[in-house]
Amino acid sequence: MTTPVEAEQTLGADQGSEDRPWQTIVWNDPVNLMSYVTYVFQKIFGYSRDHATKLMLDVHHKGRAVVSSGSKEKVEGDVAKLHAAGLWATMEQP
Repeated sequence: MTTPVEAEQTLGADQGSEDRPWQTIVWNDPVNLMSYVTYVFQKIFGYSRDHATKLMLDVHHKGRAVVSSGSKEKVEGDVAKLHAAGLWATMEQP
């Protein structure tokens, strides 16, 4: 009686990438006031003033902040809303 041979499965670099959430990144810019950036984070994402202020300070001091994450479609929408508000935003899948 012969036993079946199990094929070794190798995972490619692309497999599982749909499982990783995308991130929305807001970048520092020389145009928008810190108070305006805080306001935008509150209005678009519903963040508390304290949380929005913390993210704004990350943008200001570190040059960038991750402000949301989720599916590619959700993050694309978030980036579009931030662009409409005049902020510099991109998305990435870490």
